[in-house]
Amino acid sequence: MAEPAELSLAALPDYDELFAAYAEIVESGAGFPHQPPLTREAFDEYWIAHSSTVWIVRVAGRLVGAYYVKPNFVGRAAHIANAGYFVVQSHRGQGLGRRLVEHSLHQARRLGFDAMQFNLVFASNPARQMYRQFGFAEVGRIPAAVDGEDAVIYWRSLEQEDL
Repeated sequence: MAEPAELSLAALPDYDELFAAYAEIVESGAGFPHQPPLTREAFDEYWIAHSSTVWIVRVAGRLVGAYYVKPNFVGRAAHIANAGYFVVQSHRGQGLGRRLVEHSLHQARRLGFDAMQFNLVFASNPARQMYRQFGFAEVGRIPAAVDGEDAVIYWRSLEQEDL
């Protein structure tokens, strides 16, 4: 039987472990366009400084995934959220990513956002099917965005009742 996953709001004591886990994702080249090696300063700027909320998921006390929600744009377009997610390799395929996405949609709506947009989803990302299941529509494509791979832009309303 799988260990239970505990989802919680990230706090300062979690940030070192969050950085280490995310740095592994960046080092692998999977899912995010950062150039490895990731510095703590770059991580803090991207994940912490501008986020409206950051949540982590732990299994057996180990941080195995996280997400952030932040405004995708400034000013009059700040009502549109952006989110980023990761699950460490050893815990993929267990439904944790789905749980993070679903939770983030509720949190974004609770924070007052009325839509969510993903700006740079690698075309090879297996989560694309899940995003469509959550009601995201492909609204654009960026040819050869990262290392020759296309990226997809997704959007969905958060005003729908089916969150």
